[in-house]
Amino acid sequence: MRILYQLLVVLFMMLQGAAGKHFIPRPFNPCAAQNGRCFPGICRRPYYWIGTCANGLSCCRRYVEV
Repeated sequence: MRILYQLLVVLFMMLQGAAGKHFIPRPFNPCAAQNGRCFPGICRRPYYWIGTCANGLSCCRRYVEV
């Protein structure tokens, strides 16, 4: 049963490669997920601060007026 599981994993990896897809997904960017951008320093108008990016920059999002 253990060998069957390993063979299925190898088959899955081969299918991913044949389809042109990467097996390891790219890193998750929480700033981009919140429609933000990374800026050095503080956020200036028309942006406001929503967090910190992975590289230490400020994650800023543009104001949306309703």
